[in-house]
Amino acid sequence: MTQDLPLDGIRVIDFTHFLAGPHLSRSLAAMGADVIKVERPKGGDAGRYHPYFKDGQSGYYLQQNMGKRGICLNLKDPRGMDLMKRLAKSADVFVENFRPGALAKLGLGYEALSRENPGLVYCSISAFGHTGPKSDKPGFGLIAEAISGAMAQLGEPDQAPPLMRMPIADMYTGMHGVAAVNAALLGRVKSGRGQHIDLALYDCMVSMHDYAVQQYFLSGGTVVPKKHGSRQPESTVYGAFRAKDGDLVIAAQVDDAWARLAGLIGGAALNDRFLTPAGRNDNHAEVYALVEDWTGQQDSLAHCIAQLDAAEVPAAPVQTVDQIVRDPQILARGMLIEQDHPVLGKVTLPNLPFRFSGCDTTPRCVAPLLGQHNAEIAAELGYDAAEIAAFKDDGVFYAEEAAG
Repeated sequence: MTQDLPLDGIRVIDFTHFLAGPHLSRSLAAMGADVIKVERPKGGDAGRYHPYFKDGQSGYYLQQNMGKRGICLNLKDPRGMDLMKRLAKSADVFVENFRPGALAKLGLGYEALSRENPGLVYCSISAFGHTGPKSDKPGFGLIAEAISGAMAQLGEPDQAPPLMRMPIADMYTGMHGVAAVNAALLGRVKSGRGQHIDLALYDCMVSMHDYAVQQYFLSGGTVVPKKHGSRQPESTVYGAFRAKDGDLVIAAQVDDAWARLAGLIGGAALNDRFLTPAGRNDNHAEVYALVEDWTGQQDSLAHCIAQLDAAEVPAAPVQTVDQIVRDPQILARGMLIEQDHPVLGKVTLPNLPFRFSGCDTTPRCVAPLLGQHNAEIAAELGYDAAEIAAFKDDGVFYAEEAAG
């Protein structure tokens, strides 16, 4: 691997908190960008107060902010605001996830910053976007997941839907931000100008519908997806099943896979009514019952999986976290990384999935302590030692004790 990282030489200002924005900028850092995380005294990013904690440090924060440098800045002091604007003028990308209009009031909106830096790619993330009747409403990923129609399809028919225990809306929006920022940077090569990217958690969740929205419109508005628990009646067989000592999923919705599964199960599963997708869907309750009866009769989950693998029927156990972190595939792919943290010592965290043939995307540093790089970044912007010392003494800069 001899090539530079794709975003080497690109400076990103990360003025975000919690998840979608930090995940976006963490990904840009992995691709080589110099990401400077800006936090405000004395608490910094609210993600620092999200569990799991060890010795006062948040693992949540560590995961989403690795690879970045950090500065903690009092924007109420004119000197702090001046430094922030200098930082923005030096940047290629500015990422923020405040409520629409909040940064414009501070003079840090796209219009103001792009006048001084026409090439700036400015990415805003919010719950509902910067336009539309809900644009001024606050929100989190949970709100977007609920209002988008996604949660309405989850769980058992007569129960409240379960929470999506992974932050789908935030992470998906963050990844859309990575794509949009890189596209805007590429467009800047031709035009010489940046632009404002307006990303909404709600929009991203609605865009994820692969079936339900088209089904609704193509049916003339007569079909609204319902909850079916661990089954997918429109794709039989595609769902979760119980074995004697654990759970598994089977994806045998296409004819070839179903034929192999039916051959393995035998008996009623070979019924001619089940030969086509339409036939299986029309009789989905009967088909799922046959599969569930078979999985429940096997000696063990491992025996189920072994037989399905031998028959080349796509299947997998439902793994728990302690199993995932020992999975040879995950270890072979480098999806867990060990880092040296100045307070915690060795920490192990999930990696990002980017793999390039010509360069290594392993994070170059751990998440910054609060205010860890105050002096370093100020010096790069042209402030002298006396000014930097005054910033520290006067509270323009703030740093946690471990950062010095």
